Amino acid sequence: MTPADAPTVAQAASHLTRGDLSSRELTDACLSRIDAMDADLRAFITVYADRARQQADAADDRLRRGQVDGPLHGLPLAVKDNLSVSGQVTTMGSAIFRDHVASETAGVVDRLEAQGSVLLGKTNLHEFALGVTTENPHFGICRNPWDRDRTPGGSSGGSAVAVATGMSLGAIGSDTSGSIRIPAAACGLVGLKPTYGRVSTHGCYPEAWSLDHVGVLTRTVEDAAMMFDAVSGHDPRVATSLDLPPSRTAGELQQGRPLRIGIEEQYFFADVDPEVEAVVRQMLDSLARAGAQIQPVVIPSLRDATYALTVIDTAETTAFHDEQFQHRAHEYGEDVRLLVECGALTTAVDYLHAQQIRSQVRDDFRSVFTEVDVIASPTLPIRTPRVGESVVRIEGEDRDRDGELMRLVGPANLAGLPSISVPCAALYGMPVGMQFVGPALGEAAVLRAAAAVEALYRLPALPAQRGGAPGQR
Repeated sequence: MTPADAPTVAQAASHLTRGDLSSRELTDACLSRIDAMDADLRAFITVYADRARQQADAADDRLRRGQVDGPLHGLPLAVKDNLSVSGQVTTMGSAIFRDHVASETAGVVDRLEAQGSVLLGKTNLHEFALGVTTENPHFGICRNPWDRDRTPGGSSGGSAVAVATGMSLGAIGSDTSGSIRIPAAACGLVGLKPTYGRVSTHGCYPEAWSLDHVGVLTRTVEDAAMMFDAVSGHDPRVATSLDLPPSRTAGELQQGRPLRIGIEEQYFFADVDPEVEAVVRQMLDSLARAGAQIQPVVIPSLRDATYALTVIDTAETTAFHDEQFQHRAHEYGEDVRLLVECGALTTAVDYLHAQQIRSQVRDDFRSVFTEVDVIASPTLPIRTPRVGESVVRIEGEDRDRDGELMRLVGPANLAGLPSISVPCAALYGMPVGMQFVGPALGEAAVLRAAAAVEALYRLPALPAQRGGAPGQR
């Protein structure tokens, strides 16, 4: 069974409604793919095979009685393992929590289960979500299904690999400095990070509380809209949760006037791999021919955005881990341990200066969005790195891999704005993602922009897994 056999979320929902397929059949197909592929790709930390089959049978029984809990009823989905599920092990990708059984269920999982979804299991992540490659020393290196020698990105790498291979029809991830959009770009998926506070972070293990977002990874834009609509909405348990009802973006993908797309050259197209830049600009030309208005914009404060994001992220991370780290630092992976140690070097003055920059970035974005609907850029300024490759080259210059992977996706976290990555091309057999950033609560705009790209380009189906038997190269 190949990944191409897996239906999209929307297709599966239609099959269930018509009675062409049962939830149990969909769930068994996903579990079969997990059995066949996951020993090699390491997308999952925990698989809930028996629990998932029970949920699927219950969903089918309700369908037979005419009860549909929501648009995601009976659909097998996966959740990143920093989101708690009551009574189940939630590891955070850490050896410290290897046997930790959660006492509560994350808000986003509550919403999925209220919709009648089937939870297949918990996906692999960079330890504590503190990294961008999902090279996890405790639960195995997660590998990109397009080329298993390359990273799937992170920290939501397991969620991305599960969806790209059809091991799951859709998945939930978290995004603090690009952790949904980076793996979406690397694995050829649609990855949506909503507006800050639009989706509940209750039960999501914090990385940096003022930057943390929960969002979705899917194979199509329609699927992303469906899943976002299902999980969005106010959660009174979270102080920063926006007091708004669930969104209704799935019905708005084809609505509205032609898109006004802003191009910010000085930041979003600076120091980009020439081949990546070329294919993204080709897509912009195609969008213009299809009716979009392309216009230049300037956001001066972005020159300091990387500094501000780094200071805020590391300081908040280290503050959260402080007590645990004092006693159990030796149980952290080497790269994550170094990151937490570096966060302690940030001063209060550094943090406050970073917050001042953040306010200016928000103001500048707000001003620009009076002129355009979305801002477009490459999702990643580099081609997908190889596993273990810590330095990448752009036009003969060595660059830090992690810094480059986060560079173009970070500003949307800093400003709390919705952002999406959608496949726009392929280079040397690997996907290339295009990013759209929108105004606060502008999920409909970024989804519409991504749908316009999707109408012009569809990434070829992922072939059957390459490289022979599990463990071979």
